[in-house]
Amino acid sequence: MRYVSLEGRRVPALGLGTWELEGATCRETVATALELGYRHIDTAQGYGNEADVGAGIDGSDREELFLTTKLGTSNLSTQRVHSSTRESLDKLGTDYVDLLLIHWPAAFERVDETLSAMAELREAGAIRHIGVSNFTSAQLVEAARLAPVACNQVEYHPFLGQQAVLAAAREHDMVVAAYSPLARGAVMDDQTVNDIAEAHDATPGQVALAWLLAQDGVMAIPKASSREHLQENLAAVDLRLTDDELARLDDLERGQRIIDPPSAPNWD
Repeated sequence: MRYVSLEGRRVPALGLGTWELEGATCRETVATALELGYRHIDTAQGYGNEADVGAGIDGSDREELFLTTKLGTSNLSTQRVHSSTRESLDKLGTDYVDLLLIHWPAAFERVDETLSAMAELREAGAIRHIGVSNFTSAQLVEAARLAPVACNQVEYHPFLGQQAVLAAAREHDMVVAAYSPLARGAVMDDQTVNDIAEAHDATPGQVALAWLLAQDGVMAIPKASSREHLQENLAAVDLRLTDDELARLDDLERGQRIIDPPSAPNWD
């Protein structure tokens, strides 16, 4: 496994994303992932699957897991930060989450209130690290001024560069977590990615993940539901690309953003 340092803690750089996984599929996927060696699981209040994730991790050594959840956009007031996080802990069947994120900067004008409430939860031991998601570089800098923000989770793959976000994160000793790291499957059809994959007897998905994991302070949380794809993604941690191959993948950037709801910020 590869690791990143998050406020001095070693965190598995490859995790399991659970967006759109629900019910028995979610429970079984999480349990299978843990069986295969995953120790980093990502969920969110807005996914509606925290209880299923909780069932999937039930019986595991909690201290070995890195568990992330995210505050919904209606849960950003002081009261709702506290109450909704407690609800999340109940659903997950745990006393704490390792990382709590603001899912979207939908109420950025009151982000100081939200971050202050999250800091209170950290002081109480309900969360271990504070983070954000879908924040622009400017928003990230402002958040870092207000609280010890450790992570920004954003869409990141070879077709969408995040250089401004990466620069801001590194300046403030934060980790960047890449969601949709396979561009919702688009990497599978790219000729450059396929050529590099063929040279390593790997899959295009593994190449995209290896490119991300080769970057300082970057972790990736691909979603998978089958045992085969879970194993395939996990094997990407052992794939080492050459400097030339990494540069060729860098050159694929074309501003292709997949997740862009009406409430999204003005992206970098």
